[in-house]
Amino acid sequence: MRDIQHIEIPGHAVSVRVDPGPGRDGRPALWPSVGEYPIYDPFLYTTMTTDDERNRRFRAALAHLAPDRRILDLGTGQDLLWAREGVQAGARNAVAVEVIEDAFHKAAANLLALASPDRITLLLGESTGLRFAPRADVCVAEIIGSLAGAEGAAAVLADARTRLMEPGGMVIPHRAVTLAAAVRLSDLLPDQPVAFAEAALPYLQSIFDWHGSPFDVRLRVEEPPADALLSRGALVAALDFNGDLQTQQRRTTRLAITRPGLVDGVLTWLNLWCLPDDEPLDALRMKTNWATIYLPLFDSPVPVEPGDVLELTFAAALSDDRVHPDYQLQAVLHTADGRQHRGSLVSPHHGGVFRSHAVYRELFPAG
Repeated sequence: MRDIQHIEIPGHAVSVRVDPGPGRDGRPALWPSVGEYPIYDPFLYTTMTTDDERNRRFRAALAHLAPDRRILDLGTGQDLLWAREGVQAGARNAVAVEVIEDAFHKAAANLLALASPDRITLLLGESTGLRFAPRADVCVAEIIGSLAGAEGAAAVLADARTRLMEPGGMVIPHRAVTLAAAVRLSDLLPDQPVAFAEAALPYLQSIFDWHGSPFDVRLRVEEPPADALLSRGALVAALDFNGDLQTQQRRTTRLAITRPGLVDGVLTWLNLWCLPDDEPLDALRMKTNWATIYLPLFDSPVPVEPGDVLELTFAAALSDDRVHPDYQLQAVLHTADGRQHRGSLVSPHHGGVFRSHAVYRELFPAG
């Protein structure tokens, strides 16, 4: 059973296909990707501050790098989490930056309640438009997306390294990569409809309100079954925050099909290292607030067999806001019968065509 509900935006009434099934631990669920947009609420902040896989890695990096240094915390959130943790780890002081005004005011109230509020300076705004002195020795950034660069980490941290940090300063995390594997969306949501979780509706509403009109949001799949993957994961984008950090990338990867099935897109997920020799956080296989992102390529699923190859080109370039990336995917599926099946996706940070692929026409039915 699938329900149709509606989102009202000035000038638009958007129909949304909703899964009426109960949300519960272990049940896959479809949501919009939300981290790219200024719509954070207490629930989203709580999922981050209670993320043990993430937090223990960031804390270990701060314990190693923070003592007697100046910390810059980008995207500090309402809880000032890494500014506080940096000071507790022995930093001399911290500058905490938050761009969302509501979160900034809550952070300001929380700052007053700290034992040593004078060691943290809280600033409102985009870090790319701020200046302060002295510069930071260590930057810790909570702006990594489920698609690693989706929240603007490359542009923001490249700017921070140039203007806000001392030469040779270190960034936490050290590295983040995006992996991809061939899938069919309905296999990621077994025994349930291809539809948004009902709890996701307020976030769709907030994203469309922020933009002023509907567009094809990236599709976040929570707790997908690992046996839905039809290929091994392969790297499609990499961000080396303490190395050659690129704001524009293009990479071609060959995904070898390992079992029979149907393919209509790729599932992407994050691997993240806070220190170079860390065990990476793997968002596909570990319980974390980062989830997997499904990106459609073909309007109709294509049958595949072991030995078939999906040749995927994954490109990222800055959007018109010069911070958040737009993504473009081109795919050629080479099957054993000698045929080539071509697919593509343009996934801008905002705007673009609405209902561009069959999956979006199903999720947002016209009329």
